[in-house]
Amino acid sequence: MTKDEIYKMAQKANLPACHLTHPKALERFAILVAKQQREEDAKLVENMTLEWPDQPEFAQVERTTIQDCAKIIRQRVVTYD
Repeated sequence: MTKDEIYKMAQKANLPACHLTHPKALERFAILVAKQQREEDAKLVENMTLEWPDQPEFAQVERTTIQDCAKIIRQRVVTYD
């Protein structure tokens, strides 16, 4: 997500102009929103139903994959141009 995209979304959300004149505050807000969304996405992944619960070897691989995916989602860094 670029700074321009953040500002366009803010305008689309009809944020008052005073919010758009404080770009650092707007960027910090966007980072917080993205962080919260990543956490929610990671929790969704963690709550996935196993496809092979009755097969211990496959279930363990699935659990490990799910944990790895959630970890990657949480580690994703938001950067702006």
